[in-house]
Amino acid sequence: MSPILGIWASQNYSRYSITGSYESIATTTVGSGGASNVEFTSIPGTYTHLQVRCFAQTNRGTYGIDEANITFNSDTNSNYARHFIYGDGSSAFADGQSSQTSMVSGSGNFGTTTGSNWGIAIVDILDYANTNKYKTMRTLSGTDCNGTVGGLGGRMNFVSGLWQNTNAITSIKFVPTVGTLFSQYSSFALYGIRSA
Repeated sequence: MSPILGIWASQNYSRYSITGSYESIATTTVGSGGASNVEFTSIPGTYTHLQVRCFAQTNRGTYGIDEANITFNSDTNSNYARHFIYGDGSSAFADGQSSQTSMVSGSGNFGTTTGSNWGIAIVDILDYANTNKYKTMRTLSGTDCNGTVGGLGGRMNFVSGLWQNTNAITSIKFVPTVGTLFSQYSSFALYGIRSA
């Protein structure tokens, strides 16, 4: 089982993407037994923006949806703010939160072993190496539960976030929000984007 992240992104996400040259920096595919987190480290500061393309599942019980907490440079202080909107096919919901200890990849954007489903997320991190400003992030993501699992169905999400720190981002860490492991075959691909 091998997701074709680049093909999906280029065909379906181009209208939302940042223009410029995309270059692969690193890809992590979770092995047998799962992984409690996925982290990219030693990210070079030679690009304008970053993008992470995710195809993932967690071991969350009861429901068919989960997401990931995202932190930069191992910072787990209350330096993050986030806004999100999601729809599940019958209703929509929006919320905003400040003084958080992480960003989120979405609201139910990854699948679970309980639901036997998978989800995707494309995370843009803007001006990540600019030391004169706070860092912003945006995510388009979703998963399909083929109905409901534990009373919850799939969702489509749009998330924006702020890291209130001017340091250049050199590491990005993804941790399941409710589950304890990313499942085998979950894949995270990091790209650098050069200005057009």
